[in-house]
Amino acid sequence: MHVKELSIRIKREAKDGRFQIATTIVFCLSIAFLVLVLGMIINDHFKKYVIYEDLSSSSLNAFPPQIFTPSQSPTQRCTQKCDTTSNRSFEEWISPKDVWHTMSDRELMWRASMVPRIFDFPFNRTPKVAFMFLTRGKLPLAPLWEMFFKGNEGLFSIYLHTLPEFTHEPPESSVFYKRRIPSKLVQWGRPSMIDAERRLLANALLDFTNQRFVLLSETCIPLFNFSTIYNYLINSNQSFLSTFDDPRPIGRGRYNKRMGPTISLSDWRKGSQWFEANRELAIAIISDVEYYPIFRNHCLPPCYMDEHYLPTLVNKVCPNLTSNRTVTWTDWSEGGSHPRMFTRNDVTEEFLDHVRSGFNCTYNGEMSSICSLFARKFHPSTLQPLLRIAPKLLGFNP
Repeated sequence: MHVKELSIRIKREAKDGRFQIATTIVFCLSIAFLVLVLGMIINDHFKKYVIYEDLSSSSLNAFPPQIFTPSQSPTQRCTQKCDTTSNRSFEEWISPKDVWHTMSDRELMWRASMVPRIFDFPFNRTPKVAFMFLTRGKLPLAPLWEMFFKGNEGLFSIYLHTLPEFTHEPPESSVFYKRRIPSKLVQWGRPSMIDAERRLLANALLDFTNQRFVLLSETCIPLFNFSTIYNYLINSNQSFLSTFDDPRPIGRGRYNKRMGPTISLSDWRKGSQWFEANRELAIAIISDVEYYPIFRNHCLPPCYMDEHYLPTLVNKVCPNLTSNRTVTWTDWSEGGSHPRMFTRNDVTEEFLDHVRSGFNCTYNGEMSSICSLFARKFHPSTLQPLLRIAPKLLGFNP
């Protein structure tokens, strides 16, 4: 009898033990679930806080978020949203005063490729010409350019791509003061040359008031006064980028079959490195991610990207945007890999007058005697005779 009662008691206690164990497991699982839910809520709030802080402090954010407290009236909110600080932020975003930044090339190209979908500008927009100088250091002909730009503030922007180690700044009164963009080493005939050109274009595109973009070297000079060049470019229906089919070994002979089928021999073009582009073409150039890698990998000396990449790209994607000629005159009559360099004794009124009006071309569908707006290559020794001739022949204000 006692054995039987003991057996029943043991069974009952075993059941109670299993129940307590099950209860404990359920309780622990409930606690774990509550902890997990609480963790997810905290994590979500933390992410929102971090993202908000990142947007508030980002250098790329054009319009910092406005924080309104419940006690603010609609009038107070409008006052805070429309104060002078916000207006200055918008103006700085559409036309940056400082060209220096910390963006990588990839970030820069992405930012510069943005295109407004609303064409009615919410500000008074005076179109500007961006003068982009590809130089190693100081501009030896800077005094001539200072004379050229004088009195035309608000109608131009200047961008300098120099050697990375070059840090010299001209006087604060100079138009070139603090106009250097973040630059990298450039090697002639290498992809880095195109990188520099795209870098200049992208920086200039950050200013929404820039409408035309001219690539110039440290040996370039203007052939007319500012008003003539400005009106010529702003009123042009097309860009000025030369592109032609050269059947010679220095043309088609540089084509690499590895570029096919994306780029065929029939697509291959050659042209001058020194171009002028409107905003639409400039955006197309810096936005290219299809053809640029092919050129970078397969156009190596004796193929030179600065002579073939842009002409071929334009021929492929937007041939209607260019007049198929350059506005920078160069003398190749001596042959060789480089054009003639002009020195002090070459600079005369007769010589410059011939370069200015000794040719005929088409401008907006009509014949014109003004074909070249700039010329190169001019040695630093030409500065003094150019400064002496400029006021009379070129119409510069001394």
